[in-house]
Amino acid sequence: MAPYEADDNTTGKQDGDLRVRRRRAARYVVPVAVMGVAAATIGLVPALADSGDPDLPEITAQQLIEKIARSDVQQLSGTVKISTDLGLPDLGGLESGLLSGGPASGDDEAGSSADPSAKLTELVSGTHTLRVAADGPDRQKLSLLEDAAEYSLIHDGKDVWGYDSRSNEVYHATAPEGADQSAKEVPATPKDLTDQALKAVDDTTSVTVDGTAQVAGRDAYRLVIKPKQSGSTVGAISVAVDAKTGMPLKFTLTPASGGAAVVDAGFTQVSFAKPAASTFDFTPPEGAKVTEADETAAKAPEHGQKSEQELAKGLEGLKVIGEGWNAVATFDTGARGGLPTAPAGGDLGGFLGSFGDQVKGDFGSGTVFKTRLVNALITEDGKVYAGAVTKDALVKAADAAK
Repeated sequence: MAPYEADDNTTGKQDGDLRVRRRRAARYVVPVAVMGVAAATIGLVPALADSGDPDLPEITAQQLIEKIARSDVQQLSGTVKISTDLGLPDLGGLESGLLSGGPASGDDEAGSSADPSAKLTELVSGTHTLRVAADGPDRQKLSLLEDAAEYSLIHDGKDVWGYDSRSNEVYHATAPEGADQSAKEVPATPKDLTDQALKAVDDTTSVTVDGTAQVAGRDAYRLVIKPKQSGSTVGAISVAVDAKTGMPLKFTLTPASGGAAVVDAGFTQVSFAKPAASTFDFTPPEGAKVTEADETAAKAPEHGQKSEQELAKGLEGLKVIGEGWNAVATFDTGARGGLPTAPAGGDLGGFLGSFGDQVKGDFGSGTVFKTRLVNALITEDGKVYAGAVTKDALVKAADAAK
């Protein structure tokens, strides 16, 4: 089948808009946390393992993208397996803490362990099993299965509940009636990831249909997305699209450097029947500690609020250098002198520097923090350059902005 060359009328060019919502984001590690921000902005990217070859009618890439856009699955239940390997060092949970901008385990200011803004960031590393269910815009449920424990996030009408069975803690927030709470801080399902990837499709992208597959017992087409530019860390994206409903069933991201997938998320079981109403029922268990969202916000430490305000102010001046898959987001953290220090003192900058590469250019000097997908350059004058591009591309972007 002929490749489909995307243009501005298909999905539009990436506008570089970054939304930073996590509390205390600057408080922990701006240099590494920005990698997660950039990944969500520039688009996550994949490649799919063959799991069957059903005989389906031919379809063009444009038709398949349109089929995804028209997909309106309101009811489903199933199991999703998601694996993420950014290639960061294993530091006892530090990887997910740094990428999320949230507290590491054991932080006495961490708030409720049932707070979804912190709990779901565990998905940025390792392999996890999720149970998902949806019944229209008013009811969704996502459960993260753990060893001898389970974390559930439930949206039922105006109530949003988070429950951590390990600590027996409950988090409660309210939402306007009819508000869709299926959007999460961290993309968790093949559809979430595909929506991010399709935002990056423009005239710098090659999109093709590469045969068929079978995922969770369902026939699917394979949509493959690849950058046409050199300098990107993205290898290819492959999405298994359900032939009947148009819903993405599997998403795999392979980096340009090769090796194991950076992100591999797919349904192992799925049903489009209406879930039982009881699926979305929740009552806090007896003896559980219940934390209200407003209460958590009120307890936010003063220095954490200040750090978030400083980061938000810096992001107001966000710019995007380049286009397509080679786009680099840049903003000023306001932290002069390079890497940040720990809130309670200590050489956090020196610790972080040991994981980065020191670089120099017309811009001055700085440190590049690398993952298998998103890289970030932090300059000595506090500027950040981040994108799904190589180290050399970051240096070039910083020089061009000088």
